[in-house]
Amino acid sequence: MTSPGSKKVVTTDDGSEKKVSGNLGKVSFSGDLNHSGSHSGSHSRSSSSAGGGEGGTFEYFGWVYHLGVNKIGHEYCNLRFLFIRGKYVEMYKRDPHENPDIKPIRRGVIGPTMVIEELGRRKVNHGDVYVIRFYNRLDESRKGEIACATAGEALKWVEAFEEAKQQAEYALSRGGSTRTKLSMEANIDLEGHRPRVRRYAYGLKKLIRIGQGPESLLRQSSTLVNDVRGDGFYEGGDNGDAIEAHEWKCVRTINGVRIFEDVANFKAGRGVLVKAVAVVEASADTVFEVLLNIDKHQRYEWDAVTGDSEKIDSYEGHYDVIYCIYDPKYLSRWQSKRDFVFSRQWVRGQDGTYTILQFPAVHKKRPAKSGYRRTEITPSTWEIKSLKKRSDAETPSCLVTHMLEIHSKRWCKWKRTSYSKFEKTIPYALLLQVAGLKEYIGANPAFKYETSATVVQSKFQDVPNGEYVDEEMEEQFYDATDSSSGEEDEEESDDDDENQDNKEIKVKLKNVSWAIASLSLKRPKAPGASNVLDASVDPVSIGPSQFQGSLRKGNGDKDSNCWNSPSGMGFMIRGKTYLKDNAKVMGGQPLLTLISVDWFKVDSAVDNIALHPKCLVQSEPGKKLPFILVINLQVPAKPNYCLVLYYAADRPVNKTSSLGKFVDGSDSYRDARFKLIPSIVQGYWMVKRAVGTKACLLGKAVTCKYLRQDNFLEIDVDIGSSAVARSVIGLVLGYVTSLIVDLAILIEGKEESDLPEYILGTVRLNRIELDSAVSFEV
Repeated sequence: MTSPGSKKVVTTDDGSEKKVSGNLGKVSFSGDLNHSGSHSGSHSRSSSSAGGGEGGTFEYFGWVYHLGVNKIGHEYCNLRFLFIRGKYVEMYKRDPHENPDIKPIRRGVIGPTMVIEELGRRKVNHGDVYVIRFYNRLDESRKGEIACATAGEALKWVEAFEEAKQQAEYALSRGGSTRTKLSMEANIDLEGHRPRVRRYAYGLKKLIRIGQGPESLLRQSSTLVNDVRGDGFYEGGDNGDAIEAHEWKCVRTINGVRIFEDVANFKAGRGVLVKAVAVVEASADTVFEVLLNIDKHQRYEWDAVTGDSEKIDSYEGHYDVIYCIYDPKYLSRWQSKRDFVFSRQWVRGQDGTYTILQFPAVHKKRPAKSGYRRTEITPSTWEIKSLKKRSDAETPSCLVTHMLEIHSKRWCKWKRTSYSKFEKTIPYALLLQVAGLKEYIGANPAFKYETSATVVQSKFQDVPNGEYVDEEMEEQFYDATDSSSGEEDEEESDDDDENQDNKEIKVKLKNVSWAIASLSLKRPKAPGASNVLDASVDPVSIGPSQFQGSLRKGNGDKDSNCWNSPSGMGFMIRGKTYLKDNAKVMGGQPLLTLISVDWFKVDSAVDNIALHPKCLVQSEPGKKLPFILVINLQVPAKPNYCLVLYYAADRPVNKTSSLGKFVDGSDSYRDARFKLIPSIVQGYWMVKRAVGTKACLLGKAVTCKYLRQDNFLEIDVDIGSSAVARSVIGLVLGYVTSLIVDLAILIEGKEESDLPEYILGTVRLNRIELDSAVSFEV
């Protein structure tokens, strides 16, 4: 069965409905968790206008798990129907569309100070789910957790909560009583137990349904909609946003899988980077779940290397350690049994692409075992990228890439003459995992086709004005779902309830190394940056010698423990016609000048560095600059670090420009547009794959705090607020002394008036030494 397409439904202010062509996508669900059906999921009906803007209120709804601990210490995992209406949220025991008279068991408000964090994968009641935590950043003791069956659904719910936060910001910006504003900013009194208060939301204009309910078949996997919102949140095109100097050459095709080697980086006597690539007819979510599943009965059907596996540890929902034994007779002449331990670390990008890193590991729970020969598995990476469908009836598919570094001399002989001894090695067996995965999924139609999704066309009737509750008495959602508010009452009746339960980008460079080298030495001006600064004011002179940070400026790429400011030509940014054809262009000269970099060692994350008396922003030369952008990257480690970048403008910022609107905008506006593009120019290939080259909306990925005063804007980026970011930065710090890292900072262009994009600033960090960090004086 294929999942049918759908129409996007927009409810206008007069109550009429307009249908706009669109693709609903498919639902995703899996796991048992002591329920009779499949559970978490998401569906959508979306609107043509941005959430939080004029024209109505977005709604999201679907099935989730509500996790928590009750008063007597018992953990619960209850299937619940969650409904987000604008900035309001309601939780039901059953689908209110099918049970119109049902009352919500919890209601609350999603305030502007709510923080949403994806905690990753967790085992609950013998099933794996993906957990989302939310809390008030002013009082982290008020928190709650929900869970979804797949990582894709979890991302959609994170977006839903972020959209609701924007609704709250928008309501705040539209005005209202002073008392209302103060109550929203202060998040009311969160101390002590408060009974639940039931309230109704109103002004229901736009509807997004997330997933499908428990009526679906058990453990049937599928995918989520890949583009619920048309606001450009997902990047267009199939490539990254930083230019990489790889040149992949296909050397062999085996069972429909292409085997490539990187001929650009090949050096005699060194390992060669190879990859196996195949198109798999299943969603990226499905393939990801198959790869992570270590059930041997399933693994035996496609994996000749890691079939007998056991999970011995897991960390933070995005990292686990696996112990594996295998029979060597299929791979070598050795007859002794072999075993190995390896770690898996996974990341889901904002474009829906999964990256899995596999490293050899050592763990105290599995020391060397008598009778087994301990083997060190080859480091490798998996990448699973969804492919866009040409029609609604087309089966979902994704591009699966398995990459590893081979040091065996037999590789060169094999690619020329099919040298048989290489086919007895573990690297060869790892490459063929892609072929096994493709055939296994192809032989099981349940992986390829999903249960059709039903769009609920009925709309809620407006509640009479007499039933509305004054916004000044709103209750926060994290209070309404607190376990002390009577979750045990819900559990008592759960037993009864269970019985009722885009086009390709224009710029293509075949040989990136040659293309970059052939560019003119004259740096072009960043496209679209002509009206950002006030041209009517004479520019001030920015002398680099006036500003000295704790990290020195380097003399070239061969220098170490220093910084430079490269051109933006190594980055791809949205062009003028991006909203029409997804075309990206090469970046140009950064708009702002990088004047200094500080590298601090701190006991805990430090905010508002620009207010410190010894900060260059507070110096006399700093006060004379028209505008300074301070980026404070807070790096979690032992000890913690702060990398502070100072960018200066030689003219005042034009208030009507995209930068002007960003500088003086709301936090939610900034979160939705503050973008960073990373690029590992030089370093270990596994670190390159982990970091990637895709643009990231930092405000969506981690917690960002903003301080706007005088002539500066400071952005404090808490990398430790995300478990995924913590794991990636931990890997980077392990190799930081051998890395050359480029970063580009820009504002995402979501509307035609904001295009083409331009690069605000860049920085190149050359082989930074952790011990060189200077202690920050509080």
